[in-house]
Amino acid sequence: MGGEYVPGSIWFYAPNKGAPVAWAIFFSISCAVHTWQCWHYKSWKFTGLLPWSALLFAAGYIMREIGAYYYTNINVFISSICLVYAAPPFYELANYIILGRILYYVPYHSPLHPGRVLTTFGAISGIVESLNGNGASYSSNAKLPQSKQDIGRDLIKAALFIQLGVIACFVALAAHFHRRCYKAGLLPKNLKAILLTLYASSALITVRTIYRTVEYLSLSAIHVEPRFNPMSISPIVRYEWFFWVFEGVMMLANSVLLNVRHPARFLPRSNKVYLAEDGVTEVEGPGYEDKRIRGIFW
Repeated sequence: MGGEYVPGSIWFYAPNKGAPVAWAIFFSISCAVHTWQCWHYKSWKFTGLLPWSALLFAAGYIMREIGAYYYTNINVFISSICLVYAAPPFYELANYIILGRILYYVPYHSPLHPGRVLTTFGAISGIVESLNGNGASYSSNAKLPQSKQDIGRDLIKAALFIQLGVIACFVALAAHFHRRCYKAGLLPKNLKAILLTLYASSALITVRTIYRTVEYLSLSAIHVEPRFNPMSISPIVRYEWFFWVFEGVMMLANSVLLNVRHPARFLPRSNKVYLAEDGVTEVEGPGYEDKRIRGIFW
């Protein structure tokens, strides 16, 4: 944690031995609660990714704990990095599904067909997940040629920038819908609560993604030479506390947030149940039929 290079460590430093245990336990508890909530609310279809995301983080921190004792082991390092990088995009995808369900709930103020939220953002999320997975496995494997490690870093940087752009579009879409509902005087407590939860979740994921972007820009600027001084590396790479604050705390807060303010508390189980224009009555119908011209979203 002192910012000095530990000889032989793939992590640069010797990882903290206590924190990964705590975080693995925290995420395991969050995963168990999410699983119970999905069962309790019968909401597997639109919140089923939440326990999966928490489980990935728990596994990632277990591998990080192993790495704290075997910090020269490349396979443990790669496993931890891949698992920790894989989880946040699933939280994002869960948010996309939840927003789609919100738009089904108040379809007449939806800026686009609710089903297209998942197909559009979900497809982009799949690309991000693929870039993250391949990039993490390439960039973290010191046994690969430098050229392939650089390709891995470029893939992760691309994924991170895409994530930031998608989050911005996602929040803009939610805010536009929120504004429409507000102007129409159709913003009951449950709708307002779930929108605020999505904003908070997106903010936490954004902070984490900005941190990861800055970290990888710092890594890409490193050029090892015969007289290379490890202390010249950016503090965001050398000090482990950056990871725990901007990755560990942010993502744990996000998982707990979605436990405490579980989306199924505020939305009906079926996407065929929608809010009537009186803002009070919930009506069950055949589902939302988009009568707008195909291809025109706004």
